[in-house]
Amino acid sequence: MPAQIILHQNRDKSLRRRHPWVFESAIAQVNGRAHSGDTVDVFDSEGDWLGRGAYSPNSQIRIRMWTFKKDESIDNGFFLRKMASALALRERLFSSQDTNAFRWVASESDGLPGITIDLYNNVAVVALLSAGAEKHRDKIVWAINKLKPGTHVYERSDVDVRKKEGLEPVTGILSGEPPMQVMVKENGLSIIVDIENGHKTGFYLDQRDSRATAGHYAKDANVLNCFSYTGTFSCYALAGGARSVTNVDVSQSALDLARKHVEINGLDETKSHYIKKDVFKALREYHEDNQQFDMVILDPPKFIDNKASLKRAARGYKDINLYGIHAVKSGGLLLTFSCSGLMPADLFQKIVADAALDAGRTIKIIARLNQATDHPIIGSYPEGFYLKGLVCEVTD
Repeated sequence: MPAQIILHQNRDKSLRRRHPWVFESAIAQVNGRAHSGDTVDVFDSEGDWLGRGAYSPNSQIRIRMWTFKKDESIDNGFFLRKMASALALRERLFSSQDTNAFRWVASESDGLPGITIDLYNNVAVVALLSAGAEKHRDKIVWAINKLKPGTHVYERSDVDVRKKEGLEPVTGILSGEPPMQVMVKENGLSIIVDIENGHKTGFYLDQRDSRATAGHYAKDANVLNCFSYTGTFSCYALAGGARSVTNVDVSQSALDLARKHVEINGLDETKSHYIKKDVFKALREYHEDNQQFDMVILDPPKFIDNKASLKRAARGYKDINLYGIHAVKSGGLLLTFSCSGLMPADLFQKIVADAALDAGRTIKIIARLNQATDHPIIGSYPEGFYLKGLVCEVTD
């Protein structure tokens, strides 16, 4: 019989609204023994059953809810149903001829807290970030193979957030014989994904729609792609008719792959430039040299790890946008992003606006960008919204 978790009085409201987290401070009592990843039943202070979730004794998020249905067991069938439903949604979003890489499972937003699955053609890359996900690894792999027979499965559970769950980083093959680099299609473009060493699960699928937007606006533009990683924004820009693209990144291996992407897509290699340098330093040098571009793309890594670092991160975003705005010709475009879930959208907009004022420029927001459609946001879990982007015209 699962352990029973009793909440403090008046601490049941979020669960009744089907938010998937129970914090340590909400728990009044634990009846029975609950180990890391165990399924527990949650009750309000009056003894009414609220839901069933995974227990994590090391995390401030003490329980991540699996279900709010009393008759639903957390077994193989549960994971099969949830993952089948998630897959059906994604298959509605894309033509497999044009796009065969997508986020199959987006953790809480697909009812599977702590579980991320990205599908790259016939390779599924799994990130298990919670105690409950760790407990059910075998069921998850079984469901992948059931729903997508012949799919190779590789694990990339090597992120810092696992420490909060009392878990060590884990990587390696879970099923089949996955190649460490996978060729995929995205909106008709060919992309090489390094599942072993690439960022996150190998690639930033969440920027798919933003890359397409960049391509739409890039005709005849000289484009500066900052934090370019493997250069896929640049590929979209070249395919959209850009006059030139300049990729700036600190990683030589990422820039090498960016060069390869231009080659395999048959794009004009003479229009592509690659600079291995810290982006902050590069932008300052462009400002000192009065060098400007028709389009500047700022897609930095996450600056915020926790709420305490928000103020410091805001300064970082302001600095990078200040120099990014300096680098845009009058009448040109800035595409700027924050992938930090703890950065509110209204604050991000204010930071960019303040950076423009400090730069002595005017910005006009012409579009707002978000995470791609295969990264949905369930209504009861607004924290699922994390990627924010603005397309701004910059004028003197």
